Amino acid sequence: MTSPRAPRPAVSFEFFPPKTPAAEAQLWAAIRALEPLLPDYVSVTYGAGGSTRDKTFETVTRIFAETHLRPAAHLTCVGQSRVEIEDLLRRYWAAGIRHIVALRGDPPAGGNYEPHPDGFANAVELVAGIKRIADFEISVAAYPETHPQANSPHSDIENLKRKFDAGADRAITQFFFDNQTYLDFLDRAAAAGVHGSIVPGILPVTQFAQMTRFAAMCGAGVPDWLADLFDGLDEDPDTRRLVAAMVATEQMRALQASGINEFHIYTLNRADLTLGICRRIGLKPAKLMGVKAALSEETPPLQRDPHFR
Repeated sequence: MTSPRAPRPAVSFEFFPPKTPAAEAQLWAAIRALEPLLPDYVSVTYGAGGSTRDKTFETVTRIFAETHLRPAAHLTCVGQSRVEIEDLLRRYWAAGIRHIVALRGDPPAGGNYEPHPDGFANAVELVAGIKRIADFEISVAAYPETHPQANSPHSDIENLKRKFDAGADRAITQFFFDNQTYLDFLDRAAAAGVHGSIVPGILPVTQFAQMTRFAAMCGAGVPDWLADLFDGLDEDPDTRRLVAAMVATEQMRALQASGINEFHIYTLNRADLTLGICRRIGLKPAKLMGVKAALSEETPPLQRDPHFR
């Protein structure tokens, strides 16, 4: 007797807007390569201090217009007034974008976070502000190992709950390598009254030194066993890719065994590892045919708060 086929995993991919023509070519090569996997959505990040605002908008709207993918735009509070953010949200809605990843955001390198005097102070306020403009789908951030600036793990989860209470549809976690840390975080969040979906963020480790810098900034732990696996591979990119694919695949399959079947993959604008990892967890590319359905759908009108001016 054959065992029943496991349900198809739900995946989403994260990209960042390019800064050079070469980087743009790499991004679009990755988008085209990953498009046949038909992820639930793909997100495009927003640079520190709002530095990629225009490029993020350009990338998101181009993905919407030219592919079968459903793009989500990252949006932060940093360096923008409420009026500027609200105007940008209207532009996204008019362009057909229905999904926002709402984040407090980081200041430019070396700076401390300071709310804009006329802006949203944090992600909770931003989520509520987005919902006043239109009925966007909203994703927010979650931190299994606690945000570095949180007063405590409990206060960090309370802040996550406030984001859901303000209107968030799901949370996407910072990357992590200890699955038990994530599973314990789900239990603690549920005990605190957080009942929305908390999707694990998965980072294939293409450059170990770069990853450790990311981890130090966001409070993610790097276990000794992972450092040992990548030790001595700085000049051996082929073996490094094999190890990276193995680590990410084993992590995701272990999460599947624990009942998790939705993943957000930080692609770093590379397709090779993500393609192999998705194949290993049961995703195969589809044949893309026909006209993009979203282009034929009528765009709903902007839904404003009647009290908003």
